[in-house]
Amino acid sequence: MPKPYSLAGRSTIAVLLLSVLSGCNMVVMSPSGDIAAQQRDLIVISTVLMLLIIVPVLFLTLFFAWRYRQSNTAAKYDPEWHHSTGLEVIIWSAPLAIIIALGAITWVSTHKLDPYRPLDRIDAARPVTEETKPITVEVVALDWKWLFFYPEYGIATVNEMAAPVDVPINFKITASSVMNSFYVPALAGMIYAMPGMQTKLHAVINKAGEYEGLSSNYSGDGFSHMRFKFHGVDQAGFDAWVARVKQNGTMLNRDAYLKLEKPSVKEPVRYYASVENGLYEAVLNMCVREGQMCMKDMMHIDMMGGAGVESHENRAKLEHDNRHTGGVTEAAAPAATFPETGNPAKSEEPAEGVKEEQPAAEPMNHDMHKTH
Repeated sequence: MPKPYSLAGRSTIAVLLLSVLSGCNMVVMSPSGDIAAQQRDLIVISTVLMLLIIVPVLFLTLFFAWRYRQSNTAAKYDPEWHHSTGLEVIIWSAPLAIIIALGAITWVSTHKLDPYRPLDRIDAARPVTEETKPITVEVVALDWKWLFFYPEYGIATVNEMAAPVDVPINFKITASSVMNSFYVPALAGMIYAMPGMQTKLHAVINKAGEYEGLSSNYSGDGFSHMRFKFHGVDQAGFDAWVARVKQNGTMLNRDAYLKLEKPSVKEPVRYYASVENGLYEAVLNMCVREGQMCMKDMMHIDMMGGAGVESHENRAKLEHDNRHTGGVTEAAAPAATFPETGNPAKSEEPAEGVKEEQPAAEPMNHDMHKTH
């Protein structure tokens, strides 16, 4: 019969192990969306295929060390042995077969799980039909918060979004300043958010619940708090959520957006009952502020061969990053970069303690066509 202290010790260890395991959130390996589930299956299949080589190699390493130990005089000793065709076939054919299998799986999955590809199924048992109507969510990565537009409902939210269960979601994703990465582990894989560009993601949530979304690309001081809540609800719950946003929200126009765009950490959830027409397109084209030239207009000028000498007037229209200063006289925001030289970035004043260099007699030649 076991001793009392032995039972107590085992019970303590069991409780500690359970408490540690209960704190583990294996959401990547237990997702709630079909795209994330397919990505999980890809991880499992790839791992199993690689273990087909790794496990036998580890076993044979230990076996050979034990079998041909110095004290084992029964082991065959053949100092003249140098080649075995059969062994070579086994050594090379097994990894080759696994590489071919992994290559085929990667090729198929790369196209099937392309984030730009519209969904062809709700889950493994239900395909997407012509009657299936997706919803569109336009995502903007700000410093350091997330802004979600629902163009079909005329609303917007900050650091919270919702979607009906078993309804395809078409994400359009961009950023206001630096590059971020939109990621809801339970829903689908991560996709970059970049200023002046739009990426896409197609996904679906299959289980109701509250899930965490985050930025998976470092973007500055408030990066670690750049998180949001994703609510997977039934259609009635989604309609109630939309009604709550419209009831409790305010107006999101360009002025409100420019205030929201400034860097902030741990931003609370915000609701906007209405959104100014064309605001997301203005954010995407980096022309929310009055007088800015939109990216699409600049690209059109480039496509037509440039604007010639008149293009010098466009310089002020192309200054987009005003997150840290409201003008030349305003002090830098707390999150702005301030060099150790004592002068602001791009300042015309020389650094403290550094003598200003005299200009060279002849300017440097930057014409690459005339260099050797």
